[in-house]
Amino acid sequence: MSDTTVSGARHTPAGPTAQPETLTPLLRDRESVLVYDRSHTLSPEALRAILEAARWSPSAGNSQPWGFIVGLRGDDTHAAMVELLSSANQVWAPSASAIILTLHQVATDEDHEIAYSDYAMFDLGQAVAHITVQARSMGLQVRQFGGFDHRAAAEVFAVPPHWAVTTGIALGLPAGPDGDAEMPDWLRTRARLPRSRLPLEAFVHSGKFGHTADFLTD
Repeated sequence: MSDTTVSGARHTPAGPTAQPETLTPLLRDRESVLVYDRSHTLSPEALRAILEAARWSPSAGNSQPWGFIVGLRGDDTHAAMVELLSSANQVWAPSASAIILTLHQVATDEDHEIAYSDYAMFDLGQAVAHITVQARSMGLQVRQFGGFDHRAAAEVFAVPPHWAVTTGIALGLPAGPDGDAEMPDWLRTRARLPRSRLPLEAFVHSGKFGHTADFLTD
């Protein structure tokens, strides 16, 4: 299957605290998918569009302190990444069309001065959020994860010391309703758990921390 994508079916129902009608569909239908269509492939054009979203995300002082190592299923980079994954992530992540390792710059080097390193990880998070939304606009889904050997990744991919390997991203087309038939029971159960979030009242404050914002209680 090519990357001429269509909106995939929802795998996980919204939890009881969700108010999805208030969100743009790009966010309302976002999921951290565990089961991907193994026949789907990403074209260079699709992958470029997704990474352009990161390129144009905001950063402190326009420092753009992010980096991405991209492995497409079937290539050597992807194979090397799979070897670095935790045992649990090796069950599902290899099925995604791409695995991306994210990096953020932690110090200045001769090629790229960075004056806002305190915000570099924050800016990387914004870039990844842009990737997520752009991917969703193309009918794809993204799952972010941290379960891999970060130190070994830095060695395998020759990451300079002024960069930090940060997270992993699985990117691809969600599998159909029966796509998890060959997955272990624990993964099928986890993949179908309802989505839930804390209510706004739990983390939106006014006046002082811990005081629920007035506009939420009026």
